[in-house]
Amino acid sequence: MKKLAECNNSTQSIQTLSFWLIHHRKHHVQIVKTWYKELLRAKDSKKLTFMYLANDVIQNSRKKGPEFGKEFAVVLGKAFEHLSSIGYDEKMKSSLGRLLSIWDERGIYDDLQLTEFKQALLLPPTKPPLKRAKTDNNGQAKKRKGSPNRERKKSETEVTVEVDGTVETHVHLSPRTPATDPPEPEELVKALQELEGNLASADEVVRQKVSQLPRSVSDITLLEEIQDRSAAERLNVQVTDAMTLIDGYNARLTREVELRKKVTVMLAEFLQVQKDLLSQAEQALEEYTDKLQKVFAVRHELKTHIRNLPDLTRLPDVTHGLSPLPSAGDLFKIPN
Repeated sequence: MKKLAECNNSTQSIQTLSFWLIHHRKHHVQIVKTWYKELLRAKDSKKLTFMYLANDVIQNSRKKGPEFGKEFAVVLGKAFEHLSSIGYDEKMKSSLGRLLSIWDERGIYDDLQLTEFKQALLLPPTKPPLKRAKTDNNGQAKKRKGSPNRERKKSETEVTVEVDGTVETHVHLSPRTPATDPPEPEELVKALQELEGNLASADEVVRQKVSQLPRSVSDITLLEEIQDRSAAERLNVQVTDAMTLIDGYNARLTREVELRKKVTVMLAEFLQVQKDLLSQAEQALEEYTDKLQKVFAVRHELKTHIRNLPDLTRLPDVTHGLSPLPSAGDLFKIPN
């Protein structure tokens, strides 16, 4: 995946790609498989970046659902085994240990999974794996250390990790991330098409029929004018038809209102995602525009330097008009 290849260990790069992956969480199975495949192929110096990316995705996607957390759990053991097999240094070992501590503190994975990850990394377990939850006198499972319900010392919205020797904060449950899954473009188009096909408020034919209903079907005071049974039966038929017409139209209007609310929410979520992606794209554009200007400056200086270099082909002939230097034979020639 090109985006994985372009990701670097800066906070902005990791969070930007993490946000994009979470936006496409419906493809979480393929995303995690691709992540693991690219981790194996990545240079040793970049493998830690892949782990920070996985951490950011796992943490920020928790509010929406457990899909990424569960899918990553399938491959993380093998990923840690791979990292231990490449002979990682103390710095990477410490950073990976820090990630496991964060997952323990926040209850991302249970003790059995964390023990498996530590064994894969050849790290000593900090506590025995939890095989069975302890219960109190009432048979209720006791809250364990590291569960999501424990009182946390850190802010609920921050995860601190080490990146290249510097401590950085990755946003957990970012406020930029919508509480619901933002719609894909094709879903939004489908919803708009469905709304367009159910515009009851634009049905002039039905609205004209309703407007042309006799006054007797809606004015109860006119019942006093009915003098015989046949007139009452005719009015009963008219009222029944009017009820059927209006009730059906009201049902269509209710459906339209529901669709409009749905589309309104989808548009708001989609627009928010696009604003976030636009902001990230603008930041990236500004960054690379600055880099381009620096490259242009270097090219300009290089061209100026090249123009100032002497043209060796146009130098004068230093031997013109002078006798050639004597050869070795001439120097040692014995006179008669």
